[in-house]
Amino acid sequence: MDLKHQLGYPKEHIRWAVLSFFLAQGLCFSSWASRIPDIKEHFEVDYAFYWGLVLFMIPVGKFVAIPLAGYLVSKLGSRIMVQVSIMGYALSLFAIGAAEHIYALGVFLFSFGVFWNLCDISLNTQGIGIERLYGRTIMASFHGGWSLAACLGALIGFIMIVSDVSPFYHFSFIAIIILLTTFISRKYLQEDVIIETPQQEKTFQKETQSFNWRKPERLLLQLGLMGLFALIVESAMFDWSGIYFESVLQVPKALQIGFLVFMVMMTVGRFLTNYAYRLLGKKKVIQVAGSFIFAGFFISAWLGEIFDTMALKVIVNSLGFMLVGLGISCMVPTIYSIVGMKAKTPVGIALTILSSISFVGSLIAPLLIGAITQAFNIKYAYMLVGLLGLGIVLMATFNSAFKMKE
Repeated sequence: MDLKHQLGYPKEHIRWAVLSFFLAQGLCFSSWASRIPDIKEHFEVDYAFYWGLVLFMIPVGKFVAIPLAGYLVSKLGSRIMVQVSIMGYALSLFAIGAAEHIYALGVFLFSFGVFWNLCDISLNTQGIGIERLYGRTIMASFHGGWSLAACLGALIGFIMIVSDVSPFYHFSFIAIIILLTTFISRKYLQEDVIIETPQQEKTFQKETQSFNWRKPERLLLQLGLMGLFALIVESAMFDWSGIYFESVLQVPKALQIGFLVFMVMMTVGRFLTNYAYRLLGKKKVIQVAGSFIFAGFFISAWLGEIFDTMALKVIVNSLGFMLVGLGISCMVPTIYSIVGMKAKTPVGIALTILSSISFVGSLIAPLLIGAITQAFNIKYAYMLVGLLGLGIVLMATFNSAFKMKE
């Protein structure tokens, strides 16, 4: 029997279907992020720390979903969970646009975070299945697709802002697209296949138990801290870049392009990462990435307001945001790659430890940036986040754990 009859559909159709869900997830995320300033304005939230608390509901939802995702994917399978989570993600976006009270917004943002993580876990599980089907690494193409869709979502968001379309109609339009995608592509999703033999499962359980009582190896702690820094940087850009252009630069809506240029350069950087590995090696890539993050934030924070001309303000700050986008684009893929190369801990356990440490950054960022913005100014919060880029450079330069053969 040929592969097509075993699977029910050609493997190319299956791959494109899974990619369409990655595209839908990226579009959903960036649609929300592009309208954060408008939603903040709609609810008339002037107290920055209070707004940080509202945004904090997303990482709380993602945190709650961590054990829930593992349980549901293992019980129901990723095929069902991809459909449930992407529809929940889209409907949560619609609900955010429809919210009329700040407390309802908090609930919907929590739901958005829950379905975000459920979608991450179930979609990547499908992606792993596609890699097994093809017999080669193709996960990068899925994540590249996510980035392209996020770019498109940022562009659509910018057009909606300039056209004075409310978040409700914007999010309704995006939710309909995602639901249609789910309806069209769902039939191509595959059931999870457990390929482990009883002996392989026994070996894995033995390895897991042997590492339960040990403290995490030094490499994982260091990479986890680096990942924590990276997630704070991402949160600073995803959640606050639009507000930065609005409140610090005070530019008209037609010139609030900070989030858009950041997403474009983040996407470009992801597609250039493999070339950068070959040219510089992973250690130098981390050093350059941290330098870009440091330089980008300080260009915006120090030089962003010194020009009187609005056009120069926009150009200088866009340059800073572009550098941050390039810098952050390769951080998580590179960290994960180094874990695969150097960690002595079994990969599944190592990634769990790494993700758990890194995720603290998502929890810290909204409250940290909100508190500094309220006490001083968001540009000082951006300076502090920029120092994390310098910390990444120092960690990669002076720590023996990052010495590796390229």
